[in-house]
Amino acid sequence: MSLPPLSTRSLRAHQFSGLAPGPRLIVTGAVHGNETAGTRGIERVLAEIEGGQMEIVRGCVTFVPVCNPLAYRHGRRMGERNLNRRLQPTATPQDFEDRIANVLCRWLAAHDALLDLHSFRSPGRPFVMRGPADNRGELEPFAHAQAEARLAAHAGPNRVVDGWMDTYADGVARRKARGLTPGAVHEDPSYGVGTTEYMRAVGGYGITLECGQHDDPAAPDVAHHAIRQTLALLGIAELPLAPPAQPFECLALAEVVDRHAEGDRFAKTWTSFDALAEGELIAWRADGSEVRAPQAGYIVFPDLGALPGHEWFYLAQASTRPL
Repeated sequence: MSLPPLSTRSLRAHQFSGLAPGPRLIVTGAVHGNETAGTRGIERVLAEIEGGQMEIVRGCVTFVPVCNPLAYRHGRRMGERNLNRRLQPTATPQDFEDRIANVLCRWLAAHDALLDLHSFRSPGRPFVMRGPADNRGELEPFAHAQAEARLAAHAGPNRVVDGWMDTYADGVARRKARGLTPGAVHEDPSYGVGTTEYMRAVGGYGITLECGQHDDPAAPDVAHHAIRQTLALLGIAELPLAPPAQPFECLALAEVVDRHAEGDRFAKTWTSFDALAEGELIAWRADGSEVRAPQAGYIVFPDLGALPGHEWFYLAQASTRPL
């Protein structure tokens, strides 16, 4: 099914409840407006439910095909700011994404599990981002790592990445140490809170599935498969559950590197998860100084369009956490 014309004055959800008790799942697409693989995957599942090919029998599922209708309408990543940063309710909304967050956060809090569907700019294969191990720390306390790992294992891809919040918080500390001016960079660790981080903060769990490159015709298939797998895993729909895509490659983000000035430039065209040798040249700063890999690993999320004072790329290592 195709979505009817979208309003930028409301947020649309589609909810189905089984008559037997069960878990509550929310599936989100187009948190970034140019990431439409999840939207297309959700549309296919909605058509299957409406057409009788799939039945919701237990618990409930809520689909939000387009979380950011302003960004989606214009085919761009953001409306007025990044919805997947500093995602939290506010009594004094300052922009479009604040107003969306006031609705979306309420919906997230009403569910047990989240499947958040995204895509990325450069070529590469799909991967899953999961949260921390169970812990009682201050940054991201969590108690559902096992359930989240099962969800990550069955989503489809065999590459799983963790370490987002710890790495982002370390980046904030470095920005503060450099004395960057307010407004030039986001200095609050809560700016690293997106959909899955908020979901964990309100007692649930969830994964981000990066379905592939934005325009990859196979990316909606990845989203569609993951939705059906999640419904099967949770018993919400009576569907066959495919086995996990083993062996898994588990990686952990280790460091975020910011772009400091307009003249900062990459030494080559990098793609997420390109391997790095220890000491390999990654980029040059505007003053001519070199940015090299501190140890062997991988580059993740290289952003040619990063603004000065914002995330430029991440470095990753093999994770010590098996799935």
